Amino acid sequence: MNAFENVKRNVLNKLGKLSPDLTYHCTEHTLDVLEQSIRIAKEEGIENGDDLYLLKIAALYHDTGFLETYASHEKKSCELFLSDSEQYQLNDDQKNIVLNLIMSTQIPQKPHTLLERIICDADLDYLGRNDFFSIGDTLRKEFICFNIVRNDAEWNKLQLNFLRNHSYHTTSSQKLREPGKQLNYSKLL
Repeated sequence: MNAFENVKRNVLNKLGKLSPDLTYHCTEHTLDVLEQSIRIAKEEGIENGDDLYLLKIAALYHDTGFLETYASHEKKSCELFLSDSEQYQLNDDQKNIVLNLIMSTQIPQKPHTLLERIICDADLDYLGRNDFFSIGDTLRKEFICFNIVRNDAEWNKLQLNFLRNHSYHTTSSQKLREPGKQLNYSKLL
């Protein structure tokens, strides 16, 4: 088993313990972010090597903090990554890159590097896809369960505001997902 497969197996085992109330922030979301991170990285010219390896690790860990907390889960995700990181044989610079990648997914997103822009776009890739409404419904259910919104009217207002203020950060996502995001936004009006 290669090094990344070991990381993936470890994280997926952890994510299997997520609350069933996390209908959006679940294993499927993490695997989608991983897949989209790889796709966007390739489109942005990163196809292998250290950068891709660290990006994939961050994609797997970015929402593990939900195992312990909802608020500020990114910080907890960083703690969980650090507690596991010794077994991955990463140096301090590599660990810091992963930590910065995880923290860059915090809303509002403020990525500084290409890798941070990639993971941010991967995390919210669905905003510009055909499955936007079905995935959005899982987030609506989660937000209602955790009292972030109380009803569909609050949810719709939140969605419209979020889409209006969101921007993709990579050239490839701006080309591929922005038109779909605008279409999804118009369907909400």
